Amino acid sequence: MSPIPKKFQEFQETYPRVAKAYEELGAAVHAAGPLNEKTRSLIKLGISVGARLEGAVHSHVRKALNAGATAGEIRQVALLSLPTIGLPSMMAALSWVDDVLSKEQ
Repeated sequence: MSPIPKKFQEFQETYPRVAKAYEELGAAVHAAGPLNEKTRSLIKLGISVGARLEGAVHSHVRKALNAGATAGEIRQVALLSLPTIGLPSMMAALSWVDDVLSKEQ
């Protein structure tokens, strides 16, 4: 898995209490329901795709792979966005997915 982005590391060093609270919030919402790690990671990827957040898509592809998702499952998340966000946005998301998958395989 790729290292934590430098900008996020700087955020953690500059604002350690905020970074800790952010991580604790993430842990709390992940523990708040019955979804397993792989399902949660694919949902978070879908949210990132819909929000058109390139960095978050990159991050959530890595997290999904780490949780056991396959490249096919990850690409399907991007494809599923097509009817909702349109072809140009889906194509952008698919290229962001492939940015990471091409490095990980």
